[in-house]
Amino acid sequence: MEHGVDVKLLADSLNVMIEKIKTLIDNVMLEQMRLREAELEILQMQINPHFLYNTLDTIVWLAEAGQKEQVVSMVQTLSDFFRASLNSGKDIVSLEGECRHITSYLQIQQVRYQDILTYDVDIPEEIANCKIPKITLQPLVENALYHGIKNKRGKGRIVVTGRREKDKCVIRVEDNGIGMTKERLNQVRGGLTTKIEDSNDFYGLYNVNERIRLKFGEEYGLSIDSVLQEGTCVEVWLPWES
Repeated sequence: MEHGVDVKLLADSLNVMIEKIKTLIDNVMLEQMRLREAELEILQMQINPHFLYNTLDTIVWLAEAGQKEQVVSMVQTLSDFFRASLNSGKDIVSLEGECRHITSYLQIQQVRYQDILTYDVDIPEEIANCKIPKITLQPLVENALYHGIKNKRGKGRIVVTGRREKDKCVIRVEDNGIGMTKERLNQVRGGLTTKIEDSNDFYGLYNVNERIRLKFGEEYGLSIDSVLQEGTCVEVWLPWES
């Protein structure tokens, strides 16, 4: 009788363990699927027809103005930008490579917005090899330009810097644009973790944050601060991996 009870207990325990393993596998598969969806969506956002058309218009304008050297430079920069976007299908790149990507983007945009845009990308050599999901910084820089700099009077500046904090790598994207009210800032912060389908303002940030959290864990991702009429700062928190 005792032997039969022991077998039943063992069988019950085994069934519970099997269910837990199945649940764990399902959760891992779901997270992997969400990560792939986020990576595909951010790549689709990167191949933005408006950005491409506007850049080609700028190249045509430069050609008509007889500025051959700038035409060659713009075409080469555009080629570098999209080459970095694809990056042979790799999902993770070095911070140095990611910064080359946003530098290409900013060089293109500075030709279009030369009256209002200056920038500086200054990453310490110590963290240049830190690993980062590709196309992490460009959406942040794009937000800084279109939601910060373009909405203020006078010249704006975007600064990208980085630092190491113990076992973390922190990249900072800061602008001196229009900034946000506290109410708006709270909405944007909420949009980091809640997918809002009909809001392009939040979606790029949500996507970047979601990819980082799915890849490295919930202690990593984006943090945002902003002061109205002063500017906005977005920090990217990543594990220190080189």
